[in-house]
Amino acid sequence: MPYSLLAIPQWLFLKGKMCGIVGYVGEREALPIILESLKRIEYRGYDSCGVFVLENGDSKLHKDAGTIDHLKENLSESEYLGGGKIAIGHTRWATHGGPSKKNAHPHLDGKGEIAVVHNGIIENFQSIKEMLLSQGCEFVSETDTEVIPHLINRSFKKFDQAVNAAQIKEAVKEALSHLTGSYAIIVAVKGFDGLVAARNESPLIIGVGDRENFIASDVPAVLEQTNRIIYLEEGDIAVVEKDSIYIENGGAEVKREEKLIEWTIGDAEKGGYEHFMLKEIHEEPRAIMDTLRGYLVEEEINFGVDFKVEGDAKGKSILMVACGTSYYAAMCGKQIIENLAKVPVQVELASEFNYSDFVLDGTKVMVMAITQSGETADTLMALKKAKRYGCKTVAITNVLDSSATRIADETIYIRAGPEIGVAATKSFIAQLVIFYLLGLFLSKMPASEFLEHLEELKRMPQIAQMVLDEADINIRKHAGYLSKYEHAFFVGRGVNLPIALEGALKLKEISYIHAEGYAAGELKHGPFALLTEDTPVIAILTPDNTYEKTLGNMKEIKARGAPVIAIAEEGDEEVEKYVDEVIRVPETSAIFSPIPNTVALHLLAYWTAKARGCEIDKPRNLAKSVTVE
Repeated sequence: MPYSLLAIPQWLFLKGKMCGIVGYVGEREALPIILESLKRIEYRGYDSCGVFVLENGDSKLHKDAGTIDHLKENLSESEYLGGGKIAIGHTRWATHGGPSKKNAHPHLDGKGEIAVVHNGIIENFQSIKEMLLSQGCEFVSETDTEVIPHLINRSFKKFDQAVNAAQIKEAVKEALSHLTGSYAIIVAVKGFDGLVAARNESPLIIGVGDRENFIASDVPAVLEQTNRIIYLEEGDIAVVEKDSIYIENGGAEVKREEKLIEWTIGDAEKGGYEHFMLKEIHEEPRAIMDTLRGYLVEEEINFGVDFKVEGDAKGKSILMVACGTSYYAAMCGKQIIENLAKVPVQVELASEFNYSDFVLDGTKVMVMAITQSGETADTLMALKKAKRYGCKTVAITNVLDSSATRIADETIYIRAGPEIGVAATKSFIAQLVIFYLLGLFLSKMPASEFLEHLEELKRMPQIAQMVLDEADINIRKHAGYLSKYEHAFFVGRGVNLPIALEGALKLKEISYIHAEGYAAGELKHGPFALLTEDTPVIAILTPDNTYEKTLGNMKEIKARGAPVIAIAEEGDEEVEKYVDEVIRVPETSAIFSPIPNTVALHLLAYWTAKARGCEIDKPRNLAKSVTVE
């Protein structure tokens, strides 16, 4: 059965690219409100921004690369207080097209009369763009979004040219019927004293005011203005004027409940979570899905990257360079790619690689640099060294147009969205997804086996969500127990050894507990000397050829008096005979077990730090991006 995203439950289709959009219609000056609202959700994207203001039948467009503050500084007082009562705005996390003024939203139709801001990904934009070009449309950006205002204009021509809510709504519906992908959009049209909004697989809310209304991606954008919120649902199209809100779905008017929000603005920016880290752990299923959606079309994997090394279409060997969490992701990636593709992979710490006598044969080795930010100094230096050897270089990063993308020959983007917490979580799991896709892409396995693996990979968002929904309470209990100790060991084998290392890193980063990760079979070669009743061991049990040996290792650990918490699959009846406590995760094949185990260990680290009263989002002495050597 061919792989199809349509086969995945619709609740898993969460947000696409993580941009922020806002709209205002009312009796106050719109631009100051829009800019302040965008500032409230700048965590959703911050590489470019823009606003479109309707004023006395005329319009003004202001946009630029950079932050909201940068845009505001470049506005004159007359522009800032221009008197327009209707406006839309956007703060961008770039996916299609680099961060630049021309790619910043809002995007206009050819006449500059229709403006659109968009959060999501239009998967079929290229074919639509080619069709519109053939009809004489001109494009000024590289984005997927720009096709939308052109489609609306094209649709609008089919109706009477009088500008009214019904005509505009129908034109928007007609335009949206051509789109495949995810979107939350707000549309402003010259001559119309209102806005039209629509959502499909991306969130959108309406803030209800007194003779004014607001539209936004998230509650924080409008919470300073109102706490009366309407959550739009899948397929909704809304016509929003200053004193009315009309919502339609499936061609018929629908009523959506107005809800009172009791969050503070600080709470709302975190989506109701206490910390960004917890919010981002809960976004891991979405990060998996968005990364899959970026490279899967039916049963085909397409990176848009030339992997050729000296005439060999699939490459000869791979060297990965990375630091910190990305290094552990690369270690796991080595095992994944070697297992699935039988391609040899070597992993090096970028900081060590840079000062070693490591010799590279540029004709036989492809170098992959893994860096969430694309700005990690040691990894950038390693990329440059690889290029000096003549190696093909590929950056795997989360940030469009970052330094790594400008140095490397090719780039593969993970699609985790902005990550605010210093301790990387959703970006780590999205990196793993890239390695699964790479392993399958580079493999020469039979088609039936390929599709079987692909079918299981598409289950990973659901598997991750099951850990969040079903294991969280149990993990909190074990975190409370773990929080009382000052030392801990994490052990794993095979593909889950790097996951044990990642678990130890997360615990030490945010809870300040001294934690070390080891291969389970290596404890007897020295670390056994440290095992006491005061050194708990968190052990990952993998359903593979290491399982029996790991159980034996657990028996050896217990004999030294150390308490053992195991992470094991549902249905594993043996493990309880060898350990003190068990954290259960959903069953998967061994190669995909790092996904549920990672989610569980991220939760364990978070709740342990919470129990110890630590500053979780900004742990001491650490920064999000290490931009110096």
